[in-house]
Amino acid sequence: MAVASPLENELRVFEAHRWEWAQSHPGKFVVIREDNIVKEFFDEYEDAFRAGIRKFGADRNFLIKQVWKTEPVYFVA
Repeated sequence: MAVASPLENELRVFEAHRWEWAQSHPGKFVVIREDNIVKEFFDEYEDAFRAGIRKFGADRNFLIKQVWKTEPVYFVA
């Protein structure tokens, strides 16, 4: 039996909503734990992090992801 990677379900939830959120909340941060989505979107990562801690607790994993239609690619030279 394959073991799910950490946050695999959260990433699946994100992908299921990506296009919808990219239209309504481009560039904002979303917080997801399992199938639970924090209903608010955030301008700053730090605000999303604090909301995740408040809702899910410091001892729980949760995903914070910025909403874009496609993932940005960064090059470091």
